[in-house]
Formats: sequence, C-alpha cells, structure tokens
Amino acid sequence: MAAVPRPNPRRATARGVPFSASPLLDVKLPAWRSRLVLFIMFAAFLALAGRALWLQGLSTEFLQKQGAARYARTLELPATRGKITDRNGEVLASSVPVKAVWAIPDDVLEAPPEKLRALSALLEMPEAELRKKLDSDRNFVYLKRQVEQETVDKIVKLQIAGIETRKEYKRFYPQADVTAHVVGFTNVEDAGQDGMELGMQKTLAGVTGSRRVIKDRLGRIVEDIAAVREPHDGRDLVLSLDSKIQYIAFTHLKETVDKFKAKAGGVVVVDIKTGEVLALANLPTYNPNNRSILTGAMLRNRVITDTFEPGSTLKPFAIALALDTKRVTPNTVVQTAPGKLTIGTATIGDSHAHGPLTVTQIIQKSSNVGTAKIALQMQPQEMWEMFTTVGFGQQPKFGFPGAVAGRVRPFKSWRPIEQATMSYGHGISVSLLQLAHAYTIFARDGDLIPLSFQKLSAPPVGQRVITEKTAREMRAMLETATGPEGTAPKAQVPGYRVAGKTGTAYKIAGGRYVSKYVSSFVGFAPASDPRIIIAVMIDEPSGAHYGGEVAAPVFSAIAGSALRAMNVGPDSTVTSIIVPATVPQESM
Repeated sequence: MAAVPRPNPRRATARGVPFSASPLLDVKLPAWRSRLVLFIMFAAFLALAGRALWLQGLSTEFLQKQGAARYARTLELPATRGKITDRNGEVLASSVPVKAVWAIPDDVLEAPPEKLRALSALLEMPEAELRKKLDSDRNFVYLKRQVEQETVDKIVKLQIAGIETRKEYKRFYPQADVTAHVVGFTNVEDAGQDGMELGMQKTLAGVTGSRRVIKDRLGRIVEDIAAVREPHDGRDLVLSLDSKIQYIAFTHLKETVDKFKAKAGGVVVVDIKTGEVLALANLPTYNPNNRSILTGAMLRNRVITDTFEPGSTLKPFAIALALDTKRVTPNTVVQTAPGKLTIGTATIGDSHAHGPLTVTQIIQKSSNVGTAKIALQMQPQEMWEMFTTVGFGQQPKFGFPGAVAGRVRPFKSWRPIEQATMSYGHGISVSLLQLAHAYTIFARDGDLIPLSFQKLSAPPVGQRVITEKTAREMRAMLETATGPEGTAPKAQVPGYRVAGKTGTAYKIAGGRYVSKYVSSFVGFAPASDPRIIIAVMIDEPSGAHYGGEVAAPVFSAIAGSALRAMNVGPDSTVTSIIVPATVPQESM
C-alpha cells in the first residue's frame, strides 16, 4: 500500500506558502548578532549580581555609615564655664546662655525671598552677606554666633527649612573695664584669650559632652539614641582681688592719668601678709563686653608685661645690701659734695648738692652720688645676687600669662659706672609688679613670699633675703622719705604712717635716653605694721614729671581708702598732710 504523504509543517495552509519562506519572517541579520545580544544581557545580569553582592555583603559597614550620616547626628552638649569671683564672692565673670544660628545651605536657598530678607534683618546682616554664606558647597555653615534668645525665638517663627540653632554661652563681665586686665576675656568659642580667663582655661572650661540623635528630613529630633559623653561643668575661680579696692585703685589712677594727660598708667595693691594681689589696674583699658573698638594699647597689661627703668625706687636695695653686710649703718655719713661723682670718663650727679649725708638722709633726699658711693663698696656679684633674689631679671611665677622677666645683665660684664648707675635704677629694667613684689622684703621682716592672683587659704612660707634688723632699719628710712623733708610728702595719709620711695626715670627710644619720663612710687602702710604695698607708675605725664609730684598722690589716695575698706586702724595722731612749699626732688 502506497504511503500517504504527510503535510509539510512549514507550509502555510491558506496559501500553500512555506513558513520559513515568509517575507515578513525572513531573518536578514547574521546569527552572531543574536548570540552577542544574549551574551551582553548575561554579562549585565552577572554585573548586577556582583554589584549586589558587593553592596549587601562587602560594603555593609560603609553604607550604614552613609545612611546614618543622613539621619543620625552627634549633638555637642556644652559645659558651663566656671564663674570668676573676687575674694568676697562678687561675680567678675559669668556665662549667659545664648544660641548659635547655623544653616544647611541647600535647604535654606529654597526659602522664599521675603523670609531670607527677614532673616538677614534679625541677624543684623546685609542680605548679600547672608546669601554669600549660604552659597556654599558645605552642608553646615554658621550664620551668627552668640545670638540672644529673644532674637532666636523670632528666627524660629520664620519656619525656614535648614535653619537650626544650638545652645552655647556668652561671657558677661559685670565690672567691665575696671577688672578687664586681671579677668581677661573669652572668644566666641568660650575659650580664654587673656588674663585669668586664659591662665586658668583648663580649670574654668570644663569638658563638653555629646549625644546621638535621629533627625527627620526637616531637621527635627525624633529619637534619642544614646548619651555618648556627659558634660562636666568648669570649676569656679576665686581671685585674690577685692572689688572695692580694685575700684578705688582704678578710679584714682584714671583721675591722675587724665590730670597729667599721661600716655598710660598702672597700679597694683598687694597684701603684705599673704602676697595676694588685691587690685591691679591699667590705663588705657577696654570693656570686655564690647570689644568692637579694641586696640593693642588697650589690651596691654602694663603692670605685668611692660618693663621700665625704675630709677630711684631701686636705691633701697643697694642700701639694704650695704646694711646687711655691715658696710654701713643708718647713721654712717657719706660725703656727697659737690653733688657730682666722676667714674672713669662719665659723671653722675644729684639734682641738688647736699654735702655730707647720713645713709638715712641719702634715702630721704634720694641722692644718686651717695647711693653710688655705697654701691661701689660692694662686689658686682653681691648686687647681682640681691637683684635676682628679689626677682629682677627672673621669669615671674605669678600664675598669670604674659609676665615678663625684665633685664639684669650678668655681673661679670659690669663696669664701675654701670654698677653705680644700676644702684639707683638705670641700666636695669623691671615690671611694676616685680617692683611691688621686691618691696615685700622691707614691709615684712626681710623675707620674700610669692604673689598670688587667687585667694589663699593660708599664708605662704617666705624666703629670707635680708635680716629682720635690716628690714626694720629700711622701714624707718623709707618713712623719712614720705615726711616733710623727703621727696614724697604728698604720699602721706592722714591717720596713718606710711613709707616708700619715689622714682623718676628717662625713657629710652632708639637706644638713647629721651626727654620723656616714667614717674613711679612704691610704698606701704601702716608703717608700724604694714598691711598693703601699693606701686604706681605713670607713663609720660605732661607738666610735672617727678614721682613725688605725680605718682605719690595716687598712693596716698588709694592707701587711705583701701586701709579704711580693710578696717585697718590708724597708727598715727597726725590727721593732716604736711607738705612744704618746696618739695625736694629725687635725682635722676
């Protein structure tokens, strides 16, 4: 039986046309193209699988950090800076809470223009400057620091996306310019920049804390994660200053600087019993609450950082050394006529010829010739050791930043004329605080105690410099210098016995002495049982320039008020100052 032919599956049943021969389905591309496309698709899927493995397996930690950076924040928890008070608890510096205004620039620039104008007005910033700060590629920028809370509340009401605030503190100084050079000030980061704010930065600042939070897309905190570190507030600082005495010293210094149209001035008051600094004032000064017009001259703490030739205020140290080594006694007579002394090729002189003078009268009349003749009896090393022992030429350890050492040249290079001039305060430089410190050996019983700007719980131990007998003899001599026949009768204080020494020295400019002066006075009271030392320096006074005319009256005014403020009883029945018609002037 003949086989029945099977129909061809590739033939269209309707037309009898083979399927593969259809012109619509005819493949004209080469077969390798389809294979290539299939390979590319396979490679793409393979790459995606590898990328998924990389992201989800190997880069998990990195991606989690990136995600957390977009919703998690570490907020700084500022520590409150410690207060600064005087010895009686009166606040001299405290921290007031304020806010810092910051922005996420990309979010803020989308705010309506009228809101940006209102923001610039509240920040007291030109709109152009505000937009310049916002035109930043950073995701964080400060707009203004230390903004008062009232202003911050108005900024928050604007509801500008991307504007944030953070808590911080602003330092406030109740006594402003009166205590500026002791207390100092802080910067916008609340870090000390000058004075005790700088010197005690670690104690006052404390340690900032932090905490982790989650924020939504509008910057609002929606969840606390953890407290990373708790903040620890700074410790309060109690200074040795007495606000009443500080104000007294500042007021009388200002009156004198204004009266004599002086370039500058400084005063320091020290408690003789403890070495505590009760007052320190400088002019020019500044207001630490408003430093918009601050200059270098205002910042200078001249009592501590400036040096000058002390002039005749240094004579007691050469005399004390001669007494202590028994080369002279208070009654030893020294011939000072004819008022001049030639040493080598140089000649020194007194302002007036005095003739024979006792050692006591040399201090009373402030004779350069008499002091030089006594000084030349000693070895240079002896004088150098006396100067350095009381702190001259040494870096002070007052616990105060910027204190200078001054200058005392090595004794091996001294020539006789230099030894003579240094005995009366030329060729040597000291700070006013160094000078006040050194005078404690006379006000006390010959020992030197350290100075302190912090209140002490107990008096420090002193270092013996001269004998008690020499100290008592020097107190008696220095008391004659403030009497009617001395160079400082205007230093007298009604009701109190006082002792001290005037100083007037030329200033040096360009390595040469010029006709500009530094007038000074260092003294203590009551002379019978000294309680305070006061050192005064007036820089470039106009008109009068002798220490007895310019600086001694400042001492008198401060000493009288300070002793009464300290409830120190009078030790004299003299209730009026006796000033002769012609006041003897110290030699320069």
